[in-house]
Amino acid sequence: MKSTLTFTLFFCFNLLIFAQQPNDCVNAVTVCGNSSFSLDVDGIGTQELSNSNTCSSQENNSIWLVVNIATDGTLAFTLTPSSTSINEDYDFFIFGPNVSCGNIGQAIRCSTTNPAAANQSNNLTGLSNSETETTEGPGQNGNSFVSAIDVLAGESYFIVIDRPIGNSPFSIEWTGTATFPDAPSNPLLGNSTSTELPTIEICDDDAPYNDTLREFDFTQLTQDIINGESDVVVSYHLSESDATINANPLGDIFSNTSSTQNLFVRIENTTTNCYIINQFEIIVTALTNFNTPTDYQICDDDTDGDDQNGLSTFDFNLKSQEIVDGITNANYDISYYLSQADAEAATSSLPTNYSNSAPTPTEIFVRIQDLDLGCIGFTSFNIEVLPKPIANNVSLLQCDEDGIPEGFTTFNITEAYDAITNSAQNSEIEYYLSQIDAENQANEIDGNSFENFFNPQIVYARVSNPATGCINYSEISLEVSTTASNNASIELCDIDGIEDGLMEFNLNDISNDILLGTPTGLDLTYYETYNDALIEENPLSATFTNTIAYNQTIYARVENENACYGISEVELSVFELPNIEITDQAIYCENLAPQTTTLHGGVIDDIPNNYNYLWSTGETTMEIEVNSAGTYTVRVSNSHGCYKDRTITVLPSNIATISNIEVTDASQNNSIIVSVDGNGDYEFALDIIEGPYQASNTFNNITPGLHTVYVRDKNNCGIEDQLVSVIGFPKFFTPNNDDNNDFWSISGISSQFQSNTVVYIFNRYGKLLTELDPLSPGWDGTFNGANMPTSDYWFKVKLEDGRILTGHFTLKR
Repeated sequence: MKSTLTFTLFFCFNLLIFAQQPNDCVNAVTVCGNSSFSLDVDGIGTQELSNSNTCSSQENNSIWLVVNIATDGTLAFTLTPSSTSINEDYDFFIFGPNVSCGNIGQAIRCSTTNPAAANQSNNLTGLSNSETETTEGPGQNGNSFVSAIDVLAGESYFIVIDRPIGNSPFSIEWTGTATFPDAPSNPLLGNSTSTELPTIEICDDDAPYNDTLREFDFTQLTQDIINGESDVVVSYHLSESDATINANPLGDIFSNTSSTQNLFVRIENTTTNCYIINQFEIIVTALTNFNTPTDYQICDDDTDGDDQNGLSTFDFNLKSQEIVDGITNANYDISYYLSQADAEAATSSLPTNYSNSAPTPTEIFVRIQDLDLGCIGFTSFNIEVLPKPIANNVSLLQCDEDGIPEGFTTFNITEAYDAITNSAQNSEIEYYLSQIDAENQANEIDGNSFENFFNPQIVYARVSNPATGCINYSEISLEVSTTASNNASIELCDIDGIEDGLMEFNLNDISNDILLGTPTGLDLTYYETYNDALIEENPLSATFTNTIAYNQTIYARVENENACYGISEVELSVFELPNIEITDQAIYCENLAPQTTTLHGGVIDDIPNNYNYLWSTGETTMEIEVNSAGTYTVRVSNSHGCYKDRTITVLPSNIATISNIEVTDASQNNSIIVSVDGNGDYEFALDIIEGPYQASNTFNNITPGLHTVYVRDKNNCGIEDQLVSVIGFPKFFTPNNDDNNDFWSISGISSQFQSNTVVYIFNRYGKLLTELDPLSPGWDGTFNGANMPTSDYWFKVKLEDGRILTGHFTLKR
């Protein structure tokens, strides 16, 4: 019962159409030609198995098959789920023989064993010649196979395949000895096992032509498939599912809904109800095998008497050649129209030499018909008459300013651009000596600097628009004038604070000087170079900063209605300012009055006599004498009247007045602090008038004795001094007549300082040994003429200022 033909059917339908699917008896799939099946089960349709079997089950996800027996034998099969998972569970039920839908009776075979619950090694199920039971299940009961059925030719049986658990499809292989009626064949496929008919590819030859939709007549195809058989019918369907259950046939006349579409053909034997399903593809193409023409632009011309009216003639033969260029064996009829509707209807076509009567751009529609295949395609392009550039004839008048009045000079012809083009922004101009050169673009001349060799002379302008490529021509008349204007000059001092010889000049200041004696109504423009003035390039603004330090000549061009009247020289001069010290300071010692201090003008790197001076005191000499502090100014001017102001600040100073001296003495660190009065800047020294001097007024670690404090004015206004006493005593003395420490005395006492001081010396037992005269050399270490021994001795000093000092010292022998 095995066959090589396999059908794969997948059903996934919503409830609105589920009664049409093979999960109901009335839509059962007929098994023909001993075919193996590969199917999916989805949905239950109408529940038809309740109380119809002894396997205690009903439809969950089911497919109904009907088998018609052609020869006697056994009906057996093996159902194999596509998933090997033991949890994938398929059941089946068999009704018959020769029962009808709605009266199927009880199942003669059923199996609802769950392979996982029954601990099976696989999930296969079916009818087997080796089994004896007719039913098994549910759940763990059985091994999923029941006994084969002995069947007779002419009988029919319903087989219901159900999947209660899982989601995979299944395949079914017939293993019995009985056979099924053969399925019909398609003579168009011959002995081929393919189910694909040849693709039908056709050109869209129905209006609107380019939508790839048209009508198909399958009448001949149907007759070719039937091939004269009386019991064969053919139907066409949009889906394989419709073809399987023979739903929604299309008929022999069909209109496609997309350019590429698959159709399914059901070929059925009306005697056996066996059928096969073939499929084929239809492809509808639009005519696209042509080149899209580019837009067609031409320049306006005067063939109609006006080269600026936007009207001209187009040769559409050029576009026809472009459309078929490179297409082999193109047999096309090409026509042109003013609208898409005219092109589709093929009415009111345009002549191949078409003259527009309305402004452009205009869209032209093209109808292209393949005379061999009948296909029709459409395209379009724009036509446009591009404007011809404006090219006016103009005249230029230039000055002859080279000193030789022969009528030859240099012209900047490009200054006539606006006059030639009416100030067009998109034109380019080239200049030539002849019309022929201009047309051939040969021997172009430099329009920025052209030297005429006739007076007057004609040159020719080739005016083009780079964006459109359109060209026009005009004449330029050149003539040289010999009139003149006045020279002028401007002089400035370098007062902008930078002193680099560069200044900003207001050229309007000399306009009247240049135009003096000339006719009224002339135009005046300034240029940096003579050549710029001659060819009118790079005009200067009314305010101009010279680019050459200190001295520069620029040029003024005088014109009468754009005709050169004269070119004048303008001398620009920037004079240096005096080089002086702008500020200075001086000191006046008030204690030296009425002596004076000298102030000078501060000229640097030059002779002071070369300048004029005006002091704030009213004096006009190079130097002045002052005898008081204050601020003095002087204006220093050179021969050009350029000046700078100098400010001299005279600061007061004076010799110091020592107001107090604070002495810390009779200590381990004797110190002196000097306080002074005065408006000077002071520094201090001790004992040596030459110094060194220090900024601090404090002296530390001072030895006992008499010291002189010096206070010096840093501005050299003088030195003030004062004697200072620092009281102290030695820690030991050695009265051995070596003239070194032979006496012990109190230091810092003199006839000027502490002269009434009283000094007492005691031995260590408190015995008074002597009372010293503070102005004497000191104690010689004797008592009543006898030398006192080496020992410590004590003293008590009553200073004149009331202080009392006590202590001890050592006598060493």
